[in-house]
Amino acid sequence: MPEEISLVKGTIELANNKTHEEALKEIFSKLVGDLTIDLIGHRVVHGGEKYKSSILIQDSVIQDIRSLSDLAPLHNPANLNGILASQKMFPLLQSVAVFDTAFHQTLPPKAYLYGLPYELYEKFGIRKYGFHGISHQYVSKEAMKILKENIKDFKILSCHLGSGASICAISKGQSIENSMGFTPLEGLMMGTRAGSFDPEIILYLLKKGYTVEEVEEMIHKKAGLKGISRSSANVQELREEELEGDKKSELAFEMFVYRIQRFIGSYTAALGGLEVLIFTGGIGEKAYYLRRRICEPFAYLGLKLNQMANRSNDSVISAGNSQVTVMVIPTNEELEIARECYALSLTQNLH
Repeated sequence: MPEEISLVKGTIELANNKTHEEALKEIFSKLVGDLTIDLIGHRVVHGGEKYKSSILIQDSVIQDIRSLSDLAPLHNPANLNGILASQKMFPLLQSVAVFDTAFHQTLPPKAYLYGLPYELYEKFGIRKYGFHGISHQYVSKEAMKILKENIKDFKILSCHLGSGASICAISKGQSIENSMGFTPLEGLMMGTRAGSFDPEIILYLLKKGYTVEEVEEMIHKKAGLKGISRSSANVQELREEELEGDKKSELAFEMFVYRIQRFIGSYTAALGGLEVLIFTGGIGEKAYYLRRRICEPFAYLGLKLNQMANRSNDSVISAGNSQVTVMVIPTNEELEIARECYALSLTQNLH
């Protein structure tokens, strides 16, 4: 594989009512220069247990992605629409599915099983799958490039903090824990998602007269930072409100930070120590004030921030004498997907 794959990135404004096919046509019509396409890579959020790596898309793969839509209703149907639209536009080209869950297929049973009757796992595949795998895989490898180290020698925590948020524990280059679970709802409190909470609350609300649809919308779209602050899921807006003395925005940040700290602590125990802590995602890459708060309790691990480096969003933001290397790595899922496509093309003799 070449040392680097170049990507043409930019922003193209599209009308909101475009179909996937219309959007793709408009995008390709606006691309400048000659464009040769060999493979089309697609991010697919949920691959279940079956897909442990990227794969060429065939009819059976499409059916599997469709059957898993119940587990990722906000993502898999849209992913599938993109696949079908690209196949219609480029019927002679092969497409590759790169799964967000694949990186976490190395989780051991003690980590991915729930304390539910085992038959639910056997019948319905109810287990932790984990998400943001493409991002966690990318930033952990990029961190090692910057440090000029072998990923198999390090205990790493990757914190993908954006509108969706998750933490991944990586040992010897493999995911051993991820805060997201059966669906992307579990784990950290997020922009509009509740994260983990007592499941009995759902039954309680249903008994109080809420419908299933109302509860589903609540925990996915009306909870998290937005639900607590009662104003916004946008971290910059909440920061301005907090500085102006808004107590609800301050509480939203406190809860967000506290839950991240809890997962860092527990996953450090799962790893048996912590050597590299990575922040990525829109919040992780830019919100220096949240990174500072998150890291404060971990002085007992020997973690020390370089406050100037943290304020500047440098790649390495830990102090020189810190026993934990703390890093800010911008995620690039598109590049990781391109790398997966290229690697698959070599093994399948598609080049």
